[in-house]
Amino acid sequence: MTCHARTRPAAPPNNSSGSSHHLLLSDLVRRPMPRSVRGALVRCVPPHPAQPIHTVWISGLKPEHLHPGSILLSWEPGLGGGMDVTARLRLASAEVLLASWPDLHGDWTTVVHPTLHEVIGLHTALSVATDALHLANHLASR
Repeated sequence: MTCHARTRPAAPPNNSSGSSHHLLLSDLVRRPMPRSVRGALVRCVPPHPAQPIHTVWISGLKPEHLHPGSILLSWEPGLGGGMDVTARLRLASAEVLLASWPDLHGDWTTVVHPTLHEVIGLHTALSVATDALHLANHLASR
């Protein structure tokens, strides 16, 4: 898989769905999520909106078990016939609402793509800066 912006490279967390293969978000968006899942963990957001977003279903997983920087999408039928979509971002100490898009119709992956791509890129940059700061502080304390 060639993808420039991605969540932490660690293996997907264990989930009770038994599914560890990647699913293309565009194949899933026209139907409500299965009742057995908590959402779709975003595994890879390519730079171009026309490229597929890779996800994996997550079920029975507590928010604190997700890696910082992980994005979990969930959606359900909206009142206007579309899908109400929510994105949650896992930070080091909490899971926060990243965005919500009410009543999206059709293949809504291009609508959520810019937010997902930017947030993953920002989180990666902040992680690198934090690691560099920790290293600099460690070297300075020697």
